[in-house]
Amino acid sequence: MERDAGMEEMLKEVARIAAMERLWTTGDTIVVAVSGGPDSVALLHILHELAPRDDLTLIAAHVDHGFRGEESALEAEMVREMAAGLGILCESTYIDLPAYIEETRMNSQSAAREKRYAYLHEIARKHDAARIAVAHHGDDQAETVLMRIVRGTSPGGLSGIPIRRIEKNVELIRPLLRMYKADILNFCEQRGLRYSLDSSNEQRYYFRNTVRLDLLPALAQYNPGITSALVRLSELATQEDEWMEGETRAVFDRHVRLYSDECQLKRVTLQSLHVALQRRLIKLILECVAPKMEAASFDIIETIRIAAQEGAASTWSIDAGGGIRFVREYDVLRFIRVNSATGSSHPAASGYAYAVTERTQRIEVPEAGVWFSFNHLQHSDAGRPTNRLEAIFDAEQLQYPLTLRNRRPGDRMKVFGLNGSKKVQDMFVDDRIAPSRRETIPLLVDAAGTVLWIPEARRSSEAQVMDSTTRVLHIRMENTASDDFASNKMH
Repeated sequence: MERDAGMEEMLKEVARIAAMERLWTTGDTIVVAVSGGPDSVALLHILHELAPRDDLTLIAAHVDHGFRGEESALEAEMVREMAAGLGILCESTYIDLPAYIEETRMNSQSAAREKRYAYLHEIARKHDAARIAVAHHGDDQAETVLMRIVRGTSPGGLSGIPIRRIEKNVELIRPLLRMYKADILNFCEQRGLRYSLDSSNEQRYYFRNTVRLDLLPALAQYNPGITSALVRLSELATQEDEWMEGETRAVFDRHVRLYSDECQLKRVTLQSLHVALQRRLIKLILECVAPKMEAASFDIIETIRIAAQEGAASTWSIDAGGGIRFVREYDVLRFIRVNSATGSSHPAASGYAYAVTERTQRIEVPEAGVWFSFNHLQHSDAGRPTNRLEAIFDAEQLQYPLTLRNRRPGDRMKVFGLNGSKKVQDMFVDDRIAPSRRETIPLLVDAAGTVLWIPEARRSSEAQVMDSTTRVLHIRMENTASDDFASNKMH
């Protein structure tokens, strides 16, 4: 009776965790990864007993990696017989992993995982399964957390193995993650379940095996509950990491501007955040610009964070890895996806020029991502410019045709309110125009080549509006580039 009660409690606990974590829904088809070891054998039997409650369809899936010869072949046959005895369809395959490792030079564990999960996803697609169940348990979690601590990890890394996550549109679930190895072995013993033991689990060649066989037992001398302590740490870290990620995402959505090949953030915004949130936001931006890049190192993230501080250089850049270039341009932080063909973070500058006649009402300048409107008004109807994106001129003093073009060597302008002229390049520096924009920002010049206006910077002293002015030309510049991520998704 006690034995039956213990098994029933385990079933109830797995069912409770599954409901709380929404591991599956009624009517789901679940692919169950079954290696033949005690963990996966217990998982298949537990799900088989729970299946009628939620109308679950189970598919057992087994991979023979070809590492252990006859031992592996017998293991595969045992899994097929076990599934047949439960009335569960079993899919199995043989992979010559030693040959694959020799071909790719991958380490054996990474290669085995890659091939194993590829097969599990193949079976999930074949049977239109919503989920793949794997048999990781609490002891695996403790080992993972300890391995990450030893190797060096972030607070997020302490969360360890997630109980559920999406991979290739299928959800990986771990129903036994809050069970312990001893509970699983006890379940198998009480049910009289047959399972195999992988001899490679005793080889200290693998770091995980060394952690399990040597490091955890050594730590248990100081804390007999070290395994449960590490599992508890992972659960706390998971919850806090989820909260911090939510806060980071909220800041990202409010303040990060997204374009087709870059993200931009105001320096003052980053500096206003707690240092922990600064690091997470930088990491999230890097992941957004290059989703397939490996996780950025602490050193790269910290270098970027320090570069954004008040006393750092106002214009600066660094290769952030993963095909990303970080650029600070005064008070704007840019995370740019580098063109892999040219190695450049932005297209090469080229000259452009657009003619403006007295009849022109609107011109788009795609090279600068802006457009201009031209309105002819009576002096009495013309207001004063409200910002540096607007300018007014005495229309009768202008020499047409005007031209909108990018800068050229030697460009100078007679600055309104100053004696003499000034180099356009120097004005760009004085007005903190970002270096990346200096080759594309439009200049308005007249028929004689005189620079009349640099939007966002200065207006010249030419064609000033005076009391005697009768007709006024009002010009306004607006951005055409949208900051909306929905219309500028990165690919």
